[in-house]
Amino acid sequence: MYTLEKDRIISLDMMRGFSILGIFLVNMLSFHSPMLYLDPATWWDSPLDKGTYVLIDIFVQGSFYPLFSLLFGYGLVLLYERTLKKGVAFYPLVTRRLMMLLLIGMIHAFLIWHGDILINYAIFGFFLLLFLKVSGKWMLMIGGLLWVIPNFLISILFIISTLLVPEIDGSSIYDTAMAEQSIAVYQTGSFVDIFTQRWNDWYLVNNVDNGIFMLFSIFAFFLIGGGAAKLKWIERAKELRTPFMQSLFLFIIIGLFFKVSPYLFHGGLTFEYIQDSFGGPMLAVAYAVGIALLADTIKGRKLLGFLAPVGKMSMSNYLLQSIVSTLLFYSYGLGFYNQISAFTGTVLVFFIFALQVIVSSYWLKTHQFGPVEWLWRSITYQKIQRWKKP
Repeated sequence: MYTLEKDRIISLDMMRGFSILGIFLVNMLSFHSPMLYLDPATWWDSPLDKGTYVLIDIFVQGSFYPLFSLLFGYGLVLLYERTLKKGVAFYPLVTRRLMMLLLIGMIHAFLIWHGDILINYAIFGFFLLLFLKVSGKWMLMIGGLLWVIPNFLISILFIISTLLVPEIDGSSIYDTAMAEQSIAVYQTGSFVDIFTQRWNDWYLVNNVDNGIFMLFSIFAFFLIGGGAAKLKWIERAKELRTPFMQSLFLFIIIGLFFKVSPYLFHGGLTFEYIQDSFGGPMLAVAYAVGIALLADTIKGRKLLGFLAPVGKMSMSNYLLQSIVSTLLFYSYGLGFYNQISAFTGTVLVFFIFALQVIVSSYWLKTHQFGPVEWLWRSITYQKIQRWKKP
Protein backbone atom coordinates (compact mmCIF):
# COMPACT_ATOMS: atom_id res chain seq x y z
CA MET A 1 0.00 0.00 0.00
CA TYR A 2 1.35 3.44 -0.88
CA THR A 3 0.14 6.87 -1.84
CA LEU A 4 -0.57 6.75 -5.56
CA GLU A 5 1.01 9.47 -7.69
CA LYS A 6 -2.43 10.75 -8.65
CA ASP A 7 -3.33 11.06 -4.95
CA ARG A 8 -0.29 13.15 -4.04
CA ILE A 9 -0.75 16.84 -3.37
CA ILE A 10 2.10 18.42 -5.32
CA SER A 11 2.16 21.60 -3.23
CA LEU A 12 2.80 19.54 -0.08
CA ASP A 13 5.84 17.96 -1.73
CA MET A 14 7.04 21.42 -2.78
CA MET A 15 6.62 22.66 0.80
CA ARG A 16 8.53 19.66 2.13
CA GLY A 17 11.34 20.28 -0.35
CA PHE A 18 11.44 23.96 0.61
CA SER A 19 11.52 22.95 4.29
CA ILE A 20 14.44 20.60 3.69
CA LEU A 21 16.40 23.51 2.19
CA GLY A 22 15.51 25.87 5.03
CA ILE A 23 16.30 23.31 7.73
CA PHE A 24 19.65 22.64 6.06
CA LEU A 25 20.53 26.36 6.04
CA VAL A 26 19.94 26.55 9.79
CA ASN A 27 21.50 23.18 10.61
CA MET A 28 24.65 23.91 8.62
CA LEU A 29 25.63 26.56 11.18
CA SER A 30 25.55 23.84 13.85
CA PHE A 31 27.20 21.25 11.64
CA HIS A 32 30.38 23.30 11.33
CA SER A 33 30.32 25.52 14.45
CA PRO A 34 29.32 25.19 18.14
CA MET A 35 26.11 27.22 17.68
CA LEU A 36 24.61 25.94 20.95
CA TYR A 37 27.23 27.82 22.95
CA LEU A 38 28.52 30.73 20.87
CA ASP A 39 27.27 34.27 20.33
CA PRO A 40 26.75 34.53 16.55
CA ALA A 41 26.99 38.32 16.70
CA THR A 42 30.62 38.14 17.84
CA TRP A 43 31.85 34.73 16.65
CA TRP A 44 32.50 35.75 13.04
CA ASP A 45 34.54 38.87 12.22
CA SER A 46 33.86 39.22 8.50
CA PRO A 47 30.98 41.53 7.46
CA LEU A 48 30.09 38.91 4.83
CA ASP A 49 29.70 36.23 7.52
CA LYS A 50 27.80 38.56 9.82
CA GLY A 51 25.47 39.54 6.98
CA THR A 52 24.95 35.90 6.02
CA TYR A 53 23.98 35.04 9.57
CA VAL A 54 21.58 37.99 9.81
CA LEU A 55 19.79 36.91 6.61
CA ILE A 56 19.47 33.34 7.90
CA ASP A 57 18.35 34.62 11.29
CA ILE A 58 15.59 36.78 9.79
CA PHE A 59 14.29 34.65 6.93
CA VAL A 60 15.10 31.08 7.97
CA GLN A 61 15.81 30.58 11.67
CA GLY A 62 12.71 29.63 13.65
CA SER A 63 10.52 29.31 10.53
CA PHE A 64 11.23 25.95 8.96
CA TYR A 65 10.71 23.63 11.92
CA PRO A 66 7.23 25.15 12.40
CA LEU A 67 6.64 24.75 8.65
CA PHE A 68 7.70 21.11 8.79
CA SER A 69 5.49 20.66 11.87
CA LEU A 70 2.51 22.02 9.94
CA LEU A 71 3.26 19.54 7.16
CA PHE A 72 3.64 16.66 9.62
CA GLY A 73 0.22 17.38 11.13
CA TYR A 74 -1.30 17.77 7.68
CA GLY A 75 0.22 14.50 6.50
CA LEU A 76 -0.85 12.50 9.55
CA VAL A 77 -4.48 13.60 9.14
CA LEU A 78 -4.35 12.70 5.42
CA LEU A 79 -3.00 9.26 6.37
CA TYR A 80 -5.81 8.87 8.91
CA GLU A 81 -8.52 9.76 6.42
CA ARG A 82 -7.11 7.69 3.56
CA THR A 83 -6.52 4.65 5.78
CA LEU A 84 -10.09 4.70 7.09
CA LYS A 85 -11.38 5.13 3.54
CA LYS A 86 -9.55 1.93 2.53
CA GLY A 87 -10.98 0.05 5.50
CA VAL A 88 -7.57 -0.54 7.14
CA ALA A 89 -7.13 -0.52 10.93
CA PHE A 90 -5.47 2.84 11.48
CA TYR A 91 -4.09 2.78 15.04
CA PRO A 92 -1.90 -0.35 14.73
CA LEU A 93 -0.58 1.05 11.46
CA VAL A 94 0.21 4.52 12.81
CA THR A 95 1.78 3.04 15.94
CA ARG A 96 4.25 1.10 13.80
CA ARG A 97 4.83 4.22 11.72
CA LEU A 98 5.61 6.44 14.70
CA MET A 99 7.71 3.80 16.47
CA MET A 100 9.80 3.39 13.33
CA LEU A 101 10.16 7.17 13.12
CA LEU A 102 11.31 7.18 16.75
CA LEU A 103 13.90 4.48 16.03
CA ILE A 104 15.25 6.34 12.98
CA GLY A 105 15.39 9.53 15.07
CA MET A 106 17.35 7.80 17.85
CA ILE A 107 19.90 6.45 15.37
CA HIS A 108 20.17 9.92 13.84
CA ALA A 109 20.44 11.78 17.16
CA PHE A 110 22.89 9.51 18.96
CA LEU A 111 25.03 8.13 16.13
CA ILE A 112 25.02 10.93 13.53
CA TRP A 113 24.01 14.41 14.74
CA HIS A 114 22.59 15.86 17.95
CA GLY A 115 20.13 18.28 16.26
CA ASP A 116 17.61 15.57 15.33
CA ILE A 117 13.90 16.50 15.10
CA LEU A 118 12.48 13.05 14.37
CA ILE A 119 12.40 11.88 18.00
CA ASN A 120 10.30 14.88 18.99
CA TYR A 121 8.03 14.43 15.98
CA ALA A 122 7.43 10.77 16.84
CA ILE A 123 6.64 11.51 20.50
CA PHE A 124 4.32 14.43 19.77
CA GLY A 125 2.83 12.40 16.93
CA PHE A 126 1.40 10.01 19.53
CA PHE A 127 -0.19 12.99 21.31
CA LEU A 128 -1.71 14.12 18.02
CA LEU A 129 -3.57 10.80 17.77
CA LEU A 130 -5.75 11.96 20.67
CA PHE A 131 -7.10 14.81 18.51
CA LEU A 132 -7.73 13.04 15.20
CA LYS A 133 -11.48 12.80 15.77
CA VAL A 134 -11.73 16.49 16.66
CA SER A 135 -13.15 18.76 13.95
CA GLY A 136 -10.80 20.83 11.81
CA LYS A 137 -11.98 24.13 13.31
CA TRP A 138 -11.40 22.90 16.85
CA MET A 139 -7.95 21.56 15.96
CA LEU A 140 -7.06 24.96 14.53
CA MET A 141 -8.42 26.76 17.56
CA ILE A 142 -6.68 24.53 20.10
CA GLY A 143 -3.40 24.68 18.18
CA GLY A 144 -3.61 28.46 17.76
CA LEU A 145 -4.34 29.04 21.43
CA LEU A 146 -1.60 26.62 22.47
CA TRP A 147 0.83 28.62 20.35
CA VAL A 148 -0.27 32.17 21.16
CA ILE A 149 -1.32 32.22 24.83
CA PRO A 150 1.74 30.59 26.52
CA ASN A 151 4.21 32.45 24.31
CA PHE A 152 2.38 35.74 24.90
CA LEU A 153 2.46 35.23 28.68
CA ILE A 154 6.14 34.27 28.63
CA SER A 155 6.91 37.34 26.52
CA ILE A 156 5.09 39.53 29.06
CA LEU A 157 7.10 37.94 31.87
CA PHE A 158 10.30 38.68 29.96
CA ILE A 159 9.25 42.32 29.53
CA ILE A 160 8.31 42.72 33.22
CA SER A 161 11.55 41.05 34.34
CA THR A 162 13.54 43.35 32.07
CA LEU A 163 11.83 46.43 33.50
CA LEU A 164 12.43 45.32 37.07
CA VAL A 165 15.92 43.88 36.58
CA PRO A 166 17.42 45.31 33.36
CA GLU A 167 20.53 43.14 33.69
CA ILE A 168 18.45 40.02 32.93
CA ASP A 169 17.76 41.05 29.36
CA GLY A 170 21.40 41.67 28.67
CA SER A 171 22.64 38.51 30.36
CA SER A 172 24.48 36.03 28.20
CA ILE A 173 23.15 32.56 27.46
CA TYR A 174 26.41 31.65 25.71
CA ASP A 175 29.29 29.62 27.09
CA THR A 176 32.70 30.19 25.52
CA ALA A 177 34.29 27.32 27.44
CA MET A 178 31.70 24.85 26.15
CA ALA A 179 32.13 26.22 22.64
CA GLU A 180 35.87 25.57 22.83
CA GLN A 181 35.25 22.07 24.21
CA SER A 182 32.89 21.31 21.32
CA ILE A 183 35.52 22.44 18.84
CA ALA A 184 38.16 20.22 20.43
CA VAL A 185 35.92 17.16 20.52
CA TYR A 186 34.29 17.38 17.10
CA GLN A 187 37.49 18.45 15.36
CA THR A 188 39.97 15.96 16.83
CA GLY A 189 38.15 13.70 19.31
CA SER A 190 37.58 9.95 19.05
CA PHE A 191 34.23 8.51 18.05
CA VAL A 192 33.52 7.80 21.73
CA ASP A 193 34.36 11.41 22.64
CA ILE A 194 32.06 12.64 19.89
CA PHE A 195 29.28 10.30 21.03
CA THR A 196 29.50 11.72 24.56
CA GLN A 197 29.53 15.32 23.31
CA ARG A 198 26.66 14.55 20.93
CA TRP A 199 24.61 13.14 23.81
CA ASN A 200 25.30 16.20 26.00
CA ASP A 201 24.39 18.57 23.16
CA TRP A 202 21.19 16.63 22.43
CA TYR A 203 20.12 16.62 26.09
CA LEU A 204 20.80 20.36 26.46
CA VAL A 205 18.04 20.99 23.91
CA ASN A 206 15.76 18.01 24.57
CA ASN A 207 15.46 17.94 28.34
CA VAL A 208 12.12 17.85 30.15
CA ASP A 209 12.01 21.61 30.75
CA ASN A 210 12.43 22.39 27.06
CA GLY A 211 9.82 19.75 26.26
CA ILE A 212 7.21 22.11 27.72
CA PHE A 213 8.27 24.82 25.27
CA MET A 214 8.07 22.31 22.43
CA LEU A 215 4.39 21.89 23.20
CA PHE A 216 3.93 25.55 22.28
CA SER A 217 5.87 25.20 19.04
CA ILE A 218 6.05 21.70 17.57
CA PHE A 219 2.79 20.24 18.91
CA ALA A 220 0.79 23.43 18.45
CA PHE A 221 1.67 23.41 14.76
CA PHE A 222 0.90 19.70 14.48
CA LEU A 223 -2.63 20.65 15.52
CA ILE A 224 -2.82 23.65 13.18
CA GLY A 225 -1.57 21.56 10.27
CA GLY A 226 -3.99 18.77 11.13
CA GLY A 227 -6.89 21.22 11.29
CA ALA A 228 -5.93 22.67 7.91
CA ALA A 229 -5.90 19.13 6.49
CA LYS A 230 -9.38 18.39 7.81
CA LEU A 231 -10.64 21.60 6.20
CA LYS A 232 -8.79 20.75 2.94
CA TRP A 233 -7.13 24.15 2.80
CA ILE A 234 -4.34 23.10 0.44
CA GLU A 235 -6.70 21.24 -1.87
CA ARG A 236 -9.01 24.28 -1.91
CA ALA A 237 -6.25 26.83 -2.65
CA LYS A 238 -8.05 28.16 -5.73
CA GLU A 239 -11.32 28.60 -3.83
CA LEU A 240 -9.55 30.23 -0.88
CA ARG A 241 -7.28 32.45 -2.97
CA THR A 242 -8.56 35.77 -1.57
CA PRO A 243 -8.24 34.90 2.16
CA PHE A 244 -4.93 33.19 1.39
CA MET A 245 -3.58 36.37 -0.23
CA GLN A 246 -4.78 38.49 2.69
CA SER A 247 -3.21 36.18 5.27
CA LEU A 248 0.00 35.98 3.21
CA PHE A 249 0.60 39.74 3.34
CA LEU A 250 -0.52 39.98 6.97
CA PHE A 251 1.81 37.24 8.21
CA ILE A 252 4.74 38.50 6.13
CA ILE A 253 4.44 42.05 7.47
CA ILE A 254 3.89 41.12 11.13
CA GLY A 255 6.28 38.17 10.99
CA LEU A 256 9.11 40.23 9.52
CA PHE A 257 8.57 42.94 12.12
CA PHE A 258 8.97 40.40 14.91
CA LYS A 259 11.93 38.80 13.14
CA VAL A 260 13.88 42.06 12.85
CA SER A 261 12.88 43.28 16.35
CA PRO A 262 16.17 42.19 18.00
CA TYR A 263 18.03 44.33 15.44
CA LEU A 264 15.63 47.28 15.76
CA PHE A 265 15.68 47.24 19.56
CA HIS A 266 19.30 46.20 20.08
CA GLY A 267 18.85 42.56 20.94
CA GLY A 268 18.18 41.17 24.36
CA LEU A 269 16.55 37.93 25.46
CA THR A 270 13.06 39.44 25.31
CA PHE A 271 13.14 40.30 21.62
CA GLU A 272 15.03 37.12 20.74
CA TYR A 273 12.23 35.11 22.35
CA ILE A 274 9.55 37.10 20.53
CA GLN A 275 11.51 36.72 17.30
CA ASP A 276 11.56 32.92 17.53
CA SER A 277 8.18 32.26 19.14
CA PHE A 278 6.08 34.62 16.99
CA GLY A 279 8.11 35.91 14.04
CA GLY A 280 9.43 32.52 12.91
CA PRO A 281 6.07 30.71 12.91
CA MET A 282 4.33 33.62 11.18
CA LEU A 283 6.84 33.46 8.34
CA ALA A 284 6.34 29.68 8.27
CA VAL A 285 2.62 30.16 7.64
CA ALA A 286 3.40 32.79 5.00
CA TYR A 287 5.78 30.42 3.22
CA ALA A 288 3.18 27.65 3.26
CA VAL A 289 0.43 29.91 1.93
CA GLY A 290 2.74 31.38 -0.72
CA ILE A 291 3.72 27.96 -2.04
CA ALA A 292 0.09 26.79 -2.01
CA LEU A 293 -0.88 29.79 -4.12
CA LEU A 294 2.03 29.39 -6.54
CA ALA A 295 1.48 25.64 -6.90
CA ASP A 296 -2.07 26.37 -8.01
CA THR A 297 -0.76 28.10 -11.16
CA ILE A 298 1.04 26.66 -14.17
CA LYS A 299 3.92 29.13 -13.88
CA GLY A 300 4.19 28.50 -10.15
CA ARG A 301 4.38 24.74 -10.63
CA LYS A 302 7.14 25.21 -13.20
CA LEU A 303 8.98 27.63 -10.91
CA LEU A 304 8.84 25.42 -7.81
CA GLY A 305 8.67 22.02 -9.47
CA PHE A 306 12.33 21.26 -8.68
CA LEU A 307 11.42 21.16 -4.95
CA ALA A 308 8.87 18.35 -5.28
CA PRO A 309 11.29 15.41 -5.79
CA VAL A 310 13.29 16.47 -2.73
CA GLY A 311 10.02 16.73 -0.79
CA LYS A 312 8.90 13.25 -1.85
CA MET A 313 12.15 11.92 -0.39
CA SER A 314 12.23 14.38 2.52
CA MET A 315 13.40 11.96 5.22
CA SER A 316 16.11 10.42 3.04
CA ASN A 317 17.34 13.88 2.11
CA TYR A 318 17.17 15.17 5.69
CA LEU A 319 19.27 12.26 6.97
CA LEU A 320 21.66 12.48 4.03
CA GLN A 321 22.39 16.12 4.86
CA SER A 322 23.44 15.11 8.36
CA ILE A 323 25.56 12.19 7.17
CA VAL A 324 27.39 14.23 4.53
CA SER A 325 27.90 17.23 6.81
CA THR A 326 29.21 15.31 9.81
CA LEU A 327 31.59 13.39 7.54
CA LEU A 328 32.86 16.74 6.27
CA PHE A 329 33.30 18.35 9.66
CA TYR A 330 33.84 15.69 12.34
CA SER A 331 37.18 14.08 13.14
CA TYR A 332 36.16 10.64 11.86
CA GLY A 333 35.64 12.33 8.48
CA LEU A 334 37.59 15.26 7.07
CA GLY A 335 37.74 17.17 10.37
CA PHE A 336 36.79 20.61 9.03
CA TYR A 337 34.82 21.54 12.17
CA ASN A 338 35.20 25.26 12.94
CA GLN A 339 37.30 25.63 9.80
CA ILE A 340 34.74 27.32 7.55
CA SER A 341 32.73 30.53 7.85
CA ALA A 342 29.00 31.17 7.87
CA PHE A 343 29.10 32.35 4.25
CA THR A 344 31.12 29.36 3.02
CA GLY A 345 28.80 26.98 4.86
CA THR A 346 25.78 28.62 3.24
CA VAL A 347 27.31 28.28 -0.22
CA LEU A 348 27.98 24.63 0.59
CA VAL A 349 24.30 24.18 1.51
CA PHE A 350 23.11 25.36 -1.89
CA PHE A 351 25.68 23.17 -3.65
CA ILE A 352 24.68 20.03 -1.74
CA PHE A 353 20.98 20.83 -2.09
CA ALA A 354 21.38 21.26 -5.85
CA LEU A 355 22.90 17.77 -5.97
CA GLN A 356 19.98 16.47 -3.91
CA VAL A 357 17.53 17.97 -6.41
CA ILE A 358 19.32 16.23 -9.28
CA VAL A 359 19.69 12.87 -7.52
CA SER A 360 16.12 12.90 -6.17
CA SER A 361 14.70 13.69 -9.62
CA TYR A 362 16.74 10.91 -11.20
CA TRP A 363 15.91 8.41 -8.44
CA LEU A 364 12.16 8.98 -8.63
CA LYS A 365 12.10 8.36 -12.36
CA THR A 366 12.59 4.66 -11.63
CA HIS A 367 11.65 4.25 -7.94
CA GLN A 368 8.43 4.68 -6.00
CA PHE A 369 10.07 6.05 -2.84
CA GLY A 370 13.31 7.22 -1.37
CA PRO A 371 15.40 4.52 0.39
CA VAL A 372 14.43 5.51 3.94
CA GLU A 373 10.80 6.13 2.94
CA TRP A 374 10.69 2.63 1.43
CA LEU A 375 11.95 1.08 4.67
CA TRP A 376 9.57 3.23 6.74
CA ARG A 377 6.54 2.22 4.65
CA SER A 378 7.51 -1.46 4.60
CA ILE A 379 7.60 -1.53 8.41
CA THR A 380 4.43 0.55 8.66
CA TYR A 381 2.37 -1.73 6.41
CA GLN A 382 4.15 -4.96 7.44
CA LYS A 383 4.74 -5.71 3.80
CA ILE A 384 7.71 -5.17 1.52
CA GLN A 385 6.73 -2.23 -0.66
CA ARG A 386 7.20 -2.23 -4.40
CA TRP A 387 10.69 -0.78 -4.85
CA LYS A 388 10.71 0.27 -8.48
CA LYS A 389 8.04 1.80 -10.67
CA PRO A 390 6.28 -0.63 -13.00
